[in-house]
Amino acid sequence: MARAITPRRKAITTVIAWTIGLLIFFPIFWTVLTSFKTEAEAVATPPRFLMFDWTLENYATVQERSNYFRHFWNSVVISLGSTVIGLIIAIPAAWAMAFVPGKRTKDVLMWMLSTKMLPPVGVLVPLYLLFRDTGLLDTRTGLVIVLTLINLPIIIWMLYTYFREIPGEILEAARMDGATLRSEILYVLTPMAVPGIASTLLLNVILAWNEAFWTLNLTAANAAPLTAFIASYSSPEGLFYAKLSAASTMAIAPILILGWFSQKQLVRGLTFGAVK
Repeated sequence: MARAITPRRKAITTVIAWTIGLLIFFPIFWTVLTSFKTEAEAVATPPRFLMFDWTLENYATVQERSNYFRHFWNSVVISLGSTVIGLIIAIPAAWAMAFVPGKRTKDVLMWMLSTKMLPPVGVLVPLYLLFRDTGLLDTRTGLVIVLTLINLPIIIWMLYTYFREIPGEILEAARMDGATLRSEILYVLTPMAVPGIASTLLLNVILAWNEAFWTLNLTAANAAPLTAFIASYSSPEGLFYAKLSAASTMAIAPILILGWFSQKQLVRGLTFGAVK
């Protein structure tokens, strides 16, 4: 029998949840607020919350100085491209590990996870030289390759977890009905794992969209995404907080909107198989 939740406990939990949520959201709120201030008001002491002269000058300056939509399109291509390619590779790999495990399956999974512990700067120089020699520097193709390889362990781990929750008897029944391996993965396994695949896709789009280290070091102008767009407002002359906030707001707005409208799908996918 489930334990009854008292009104007092429910109220305390609600207050704690809202407090944590507001603390997490406050930096975003402050960034958006600062984007509507002048440079003088952005660094004013004490800071002004709502009682200031609101202006759109920073957004106009940012758009005039930088081609926002070119950076936006680069981010879309890089994040979606790397995620889709990662899923194409990861779905068969996760299927094999979940339903046809070998003696070293767990070792392979741990090895893939261990690659995420490697500091990116440790492989920056050889990767930079490799990209320079192959003509992949400052190209969307190069960034798609890098971000696919970086996020592939996460994609495989997440899909492996979801696939483990699917009864193997269903796949065996499909085989008995004459399903080929391709049909089994495409028409039996994938539809059953749609919540998990969708949440994996959304999460990795967000990770690729927010990736800064590789995008700043492997691009200059042609393939620069929105992370490079933001970094361009940190200059030797100093930090222009209002313009930097406007650029940051323009960069995070698409992914915030995506996260807001897909939050139910994300929660459903991330809790897939958690409740029996």
